[in-house]
Amino acid sequence: MSLAKEVSPANDISEDVIFPPSDLYSDEPPLETELHLRQIILLLKCLEWLWRDRNDFYVAGNLTIYYSPHQRKSEDFRGPDFFVVLGTQRKTRKSWVVWEEDGKYPNVIIEILSTNTADTDKGLKKQIYQDTFRTPDYFWFDPYTLEFAGFHLVDGEYQPLEPNPQGHLWSQQLGLYLGIDQNQLRFFTTEGKLVPTPEETAERLAAKLRELNVDPDSI
Repeated sequence: MSLAKEVSPANDISEDVIFPPSDLYSDEPPLETELHLRQIILLLKCLEWLWRDRNDFYVAGNLTIYYSPHQRKSEDFRGPDFFVVLGTQRKTRKSWVVWEEDGKYPNVIIEILSTNTADTDKGLKKQIYQDTFRTPDYFWFDPYTLEFAGFHLVDGEYQPLEPNPQGHLWSQQLGLYLGIDQNQLRFFTTEGKLVPTPEETAERLAAKLRELNVDPDSI
């Protein structure tokens, strides 16, 4: 099958085509290493904690995105390692089925590179995210080499993002920076502050209480 057919938009499909069922399970391969798993969990925890009072987004990791009834599942294309969809309902899903989600595609995608997937993430997947998904912000990160890059969609083509003095890359869609801290990809606020996990927030609060000679366990 040609790449053009692989990435052809769903709106080219005849009206009499019967769509597959929307209740589709994700069909992703296992993550390559423990580092990959921990990195995805870290991104999920931080963003969900930061946006804990919001209900207008969906964030997931290693989950299949079904975007066309003619879609071919193969070694050439898998679901993103991490993605965020804005302006949607915050609820659990078995997969992301575009035609059941008002045609919405991810606003942000992050791929965690590995030896086996780097070429696809930088080639085929990048082209699909640019030409078919039209995902505005795309990043990739290698947890071993610490290679980190980001792109923003401008006039239909991905343009490389320039790092700020701290080496962080701006995500217009999230309103956050992404950067490396202690060999992990993390979110940072516009002021450059690290977006914490719930556990890190609790540890900081406990430290402040101890400074005030207050026993955290007494609260």
